[in-house]
Amino acid sequence: MKTHPMKKILLATLLLPALTLTGCDTTDDDLPPLSSVDEAGNTTINLQNLQTTLDTIAPGELSEQEIDGLMYMREEEKLAHDVYTVLYAQWSQRVFDNISNSEQTHTEAVLALIERYELSDPAAGNEIGVFSDATLQSLNDTLVASGSSSLVDALMVGAAIEEIDMIDINRYIDQVEGNDDIVLVYENLLKGSRNHLRAFVSNLEKQGVTYVPQYMDAGDYQQIIDSPIERG
Repeated sequence: MKTHPMKKILLATLLLPALTLTGCDTTDDDLPPLSSVDEAGNTTINLQNLQTTLDTIAPGELSEQEIDGLMYMREEEKLAHDVYTVLYAQWSQRVFDNISNSEQTHTEAVLALIERYELSDPAAGNEIGVFSDATLQSLNDTLVASGSSSLVDALMVGAAIEEIDMIDINRYIDQVEGNDDIVLVYENLLKGSRNHLRAFVSNLEKQGVTYVPQYMDAGDYQQIIDSPIERG
């Protein structure tokens, strides 16, 4: 069973260099944008454009760590979608609905990689709130229960999910061995998580609450919050 990381991890990849796509002469400027970001920071991945870009990158051999990462991130992005869907139904706050829709495209972006490498989808057939990974199942149940206590608690849960997401994505990026397609997707997930964290913190401020990071290094958190919404 995977152990969910609880220690603070420096987010060294906050400002990642542009990828060099292997196996082609296509430049980044020739490729369609992979994500769209609205004024509130909701970051949606364009799955058709993602597939167009993936087609320019030669698939490589996957290590066991890379496979484990894809399996976990497929369900962790689903967890974000599922928890926000439940919290929107309870609190009717637009931020949960908007970000849950974005998270649906995030989990489908990881699915595109799973299908590209002909792996079994761990989320196949699972309804909202149901996960193959026992750690994520327990985390989902805990977060839903916590977010049901009050609106502020629900928004705190949203911020916590985005923190956890970034920690995990950075950990899995460090394990990628030259597969630019995986890093490409993970980088876009990171951008989405940073924008979504900003959105939840902003909504907490409207409730009179100053958010304190629950998992991330405080300096890395502050760097994100002090930076504007990422649109490129």
